[in-house]
Amino acid sequence: MLRTELDALPVEEKTGLAYASKIRTKDAAGHDVPVMHACGHDVHVAAIVGTAAVMAHSKSMWHGTLMLVGQPAEETISGAKGMLDDGLLTRFPKPDVAVAMHVGNLLPAGAVGIVPGIYNTNADSLRITIYGKGGHGSAPHTAIDPIVIAARTILALQTIASREVKPGEMAVVTVGYIQAGTKNNIIPDQAELGLTVRTNKSEVRKQVLAAIARITKAEAEAAGAPRAPSVDRYEGTDLVYNDPALARRLRGALESALGKDHVVMEEPITASEDFSYFVEQGIPGFYFSLGGADPQKFAQAKAAGTMLPSNHSSLFAPDVDPALHTGIAAEVAVLRNLLK
Repeated sequence: MLRTELDALPVEEKTGLAYASKIRTKDAAGHDVPVMHACGHDVHVAAIVGTAAVMAHSKSMWHGTLMLVGQPAEETISGAKGMLDDGLLTRFPKPDVAVAMHVGNLLPAGAVGIVPGIYNTNADSLRITIYGKGGHGSAPHTAIDPIVIAARTILALQTIASREVKPGEMAVVTVGYIQAGTKNNIIPDQAELGLTVRTNKSEVRKQVLAAIARITKAEAEAAGAPRAPSVDRYEGTDLVYNDPALARRLRGALESALGKDHVVMEEPITASEDFSYFVEQGIPGFYFSLGGADPQKFAQAKAAGTMLPSNHSSLFAPDVDPALHTGIAAEVAVLRNLLK
């Protein structure tokens, strides 16, 4: 099975490219938002189409069944589960191997990266609602300010990774948004926080989620909040695990196709991916990286000690040639090796 993802992100594209997205749409909350392929899914879709064409026109070089999967909703880490719940592996044959590829600016275009074993992290999305007592901004003593409680909570949450998780263990607690209030002189009744949590061990994951709930409740109680806050885990996915034996085998195939200098052994990353849902069905998985950075800009940034725009940035723009050609060549090499 070769899988790609189809969705974009609510980001206004600022790359200045001739084909830059100008599209706007409604998000899940009904807000009008700009959208762009800020995570390279357009490259992934183009690559799988090219790979499919090559495989279809070279059937004498392989045998077996190739399943091509276009998965929606990767950015909300819900699409893979949705496809499985819809009967993907009962309506179609269960594959012997699952493969996927992702482009980024951590490697120059023309190269691919491999990580045997743990590739990335567990992800948990949390929505915290802190309840206060509204009132006039000039008379805070008559109210219980949920914004102040939220501010204290945000700072306290940062001590989980720095003071509760064992040094050396991976844990990230990021508050991505805070929403509260309508006017400068009104203390609102409640405040909402949006969190993303990343870990790579199940016991650390449980520890961090429990600590978030404990700290959030304690800060509200310390402020005399009228009711306990709600902590809603509304999205989540496990980390992606690359079968080590499969990674070793396919490293050779990629080196033969692209050259040894263009196949890099990488470290695990802190991002997350719902490709893990397929692997958890008992399917050995191979998820690899595709270099997307302009080679010259990559070299200049490395020399200067700076970073190129990352995935999800409004400036993220993979270098289409050679990135796309490399992606197709890499996918074809992997599939032909698996379908000998």
